[in-house]
Amino acid sequence: MDLELLRTFLEVNRVRHFGRAADGLFISQAAVSARVKQLETLLDVRLFERSRREVTLTPEGTRLVRHADRLIHNWRQARQEVATGALGRQLAVGGSLRLWGALLQAWFERLRRAHPDLALTAESQTPDLLVRHLLDGVIDVAFMLEPPHLDILIVRPVAPLVLTLVASRPHLDADAALAGDYVMVDWGFAHAVEHRSLFPDAPEPRIRVGEASIALGHLRRLGGAAYLPSRMVKDDLQAGRLFPVEGAPAIEWTVKAAYPVRASRRLLIEEALDVFAGL
Repeated sequence: MDLELLRTFLEVNRVRHFGRAADGLFISQAAVSARVKQLETLLDVRLFERSRREVTLTPEGTRLVRHADRLIHNWRQARQEVATGALGRQLAVGGSLRLWGALLQAWFERLRRAHPDLALTAESQTPDLLVRHLLDGVIDVAFMLEPPHLDILIVRPVAPLVLTLVASRPHLDADAALAGDYVMVDWGFAHAVEHRSLFPDAPEPRIRVGEASIALGHLRRLGGAAYLPSRMVKDDLQAGRLFPVEGAPAIEWTVKAAYPVRASRRLLIEEALDVFAGL
């Protein structure tokens, strides 16, 4: 089995478009089609339903996704163990993109400095995909704000996430900040409910983004206001590029780590999570 066939299959599934998959893999669209066709021939099934508007998985393709993820992960793990001698001293971690910018990048760098012998693989995915990768053994630990509470998972709080309402102009109150070019960052369902309870009369935001760095870039270059992680805006506040919104309450959440109860690397996982202390 050529793993490039599986990688191509997973990329087409991710973007649901042969042309965009070709761009992401730096090959031609014809090559993508040929690889998918070759994989379908090997398996003697049809993996995708193609129409002029969309590409969707067949039931057979849906069943292959999990096995393809696992095969590629196992090969990556084997290659890392053979090349680095890191058997038992390696971790695969995952988190949502919004958490990497807000907290996980700092933890990742601190972990690298504290344990330079540790082989690490990191990924950013949607919460649903993180849970699937966790249960399938593709990653060892996943970081989320709202992990599922399953009997087979340990959920451990690791760090607070403090969100501060900041604006590109000084001396704004919350009403003025939320009435202007307010950028609503999607921190999950619980945050949306909390935000609505704090500001029930605020107008519907005209700008919504899925990641804090997008909102921060908007504030720096186009102006506006947003709830952003305190650690992310610390330098901008000190330099006078951004300003706290007067009287606006901070919103605090807890980042949680989830990992299997019977994780083979449980001690190593907990050692890595201890690095969050004082972060």
